[in-house]
Amino acid sequence: MKTECIGDHVKLKDKSYPCTVSLTMDLVGGKWKAVILYHLKDEVKRYSELRKEIPSITEMTLSLQLKQLEKDGLVSRKVYGKKPPVKVVYSLTDFGKSFVPVLEAITQWGNQVVSEKGEFLTNGAG
Repeated sequence: MKTECIGDHVKLKDKSYPCTVSLTMDLVGGKWKAVILYHLKDEVKRYSELRKEIPSITEMTLSLQLKQLEKDGLVSRKVYGKKPPVKVVYSLTDFGKSFVPVLEAITQWGNQVVSEKGEFLTNGAG
């Protein structure tokens, strides 16, 4: 029997999930969460840096996803200074860093799929 399916459900904080895959996808799934984590995996970034590196994400979506990642404990938000303009930076928590090997595997698999079945496009192409 698989450990993720021993009980009827798994629970994290106050949320119940049918299995560990469902829990994982709730934490990092969707169009943008893994992308944001990817951009934070090597260094601390300001909001504006993330916006530049992920130009197709809207400001509202980036803001909401960062808040969700922070709430779930994957991303840390640190504010420097008391008076505007304050400096705000985002980084991976230890919990977020524990996802990096999975993120790298996803990236490698995606690169392989594109190499075999698709094509890498440069800016302006497509």
